[in-house]
Amino acid sequence: MIQKKICLLGASSVGKTSLVKQFVEGIFSEKYLTTIGVKIDKKIISIENEQVQFMIWDMEGNDTYNAFQERYLRGAAAYIIVVDQTRTTSLHEGLDIHALAQQVTNCPAVLTINKSDLPATWNMDDNENKSYQNLFDLQFSTSAKTGANVEEMFAALAKLLLRS
Repeated sequence: MIQKKICLLGASSVGKTSLVKQFVEGIFSEKYLTTIGVKIDKKIISIENEQVQFMIWDMEGNDTYNAFQERYLRGAAAYIIVVDQTRTTSLHEGLDIHALAQQVTNCPAVLTINKSDLPATWNMDDNENKSYQNLFDLQFSTSAKTGANVEEMFAALAKLLLRS
């Protein structure tokens, strides 16, 4: 079995914990609980006849009160930047976090635009979409509430990590 550390990063309340709960437990809760520090979950998935155990590090949200904690990225095989399609500022914050993460690691990065079940307050035009695809190894639109693309995102990440 191959073990991979995956870090979820992003602004506060973009849905990082909800994505992890959906992926690991298959549930969604309307209750909002702020993550303090880091919460670690595990899940084993089978990809291309390989067993991959994800050690998922759900980080507290980065905002004006919580600075980016680069030490949590040590040993990470990849990281996922989660942004909220109902809050334009979360995209800018996510891109800032991505720039900080790239200063300390060169592991693969995934952009996840979460809350696809809600009306978007911003959309990427084709030029933005292309420029973000150049910044990230993978890009997904997900809904932690409905489960849309959550399994697919982690499976695609596992395939990417098995190839590298």
